[in-house]
Amino acid sequence: MARHVNGSSVPPERVSPSPKDDTTSAVVHVQAQDEDRIRIKNRRKRYLDLHPEYTRGSNLELADPLLYDRLIRRFQSPAERQREGRERGYTGSLEADLMRLEAKLEALRHPDMNSAMAYRRAEDGSITGVEADREERAGSKEEGRARWVEVMRQRFLRGEDGDFEYEAVDENEDLDDRGEEEQRYLEAYLARQSEEFVGEDKPRGETGVQDF
Repeated sequence: MARHVNGSSVPPERVSPSPKDDTTSAVVHVQAQDEDRIRIKNRRKRYLDLHPEYTRGSNLELADPLLYDRLIRRFQSPAERQREGRERGYTGSLEADLMRLEAKLEALRHPDMNSAMAYRRAEDGSITGVEADREERAGSKEEGRARWVEVMRQRFLRGEDGDFEYEAVDENEDLDDRGEEEQRYLEAYLARQSEEFVGEDKPRGETGVQDF
């Protein structure tokens, strides 16, 4: 309510929020952001579990042509490569070949000292890869596929697939694990209650007056 001084109306004084209120609000905001990130990541994981075809076949080769060449193509037989080419079609196969060549040329021009694969030009002019770190080498077709799938899963979880409509997954409540959601909310509630209890300066009785 406005105060009156010498017949003039004076607006009420504004009460500035206390530093404690600002801190509490900031903590709640950060917690909400963390919960959103966890929820989105869990929905993406659930989507991958329900759609294993996402990492199957050669649909993701263009995401990392050199890695695909090292983990998948090197273990393929000529028949498997031909079948893969038929599945892609002429345009898809041509695009994949060009992307792979460009990636190899770039690796040849600008070698990455941290890469497990070094590239060099052979006598016939082709570009071949030599694995610099034997420990990083996939020892079998199955191991190569498993590594490729894991790399692509992590890429998907980070939201790095520019051709994928993430909103359809990130905003889909049907992908939530209800039991896990309830447990997470309970843990967050108990954590807030614990913080409020610790933050009390002194215990008080029901009347708000310190009990002795």
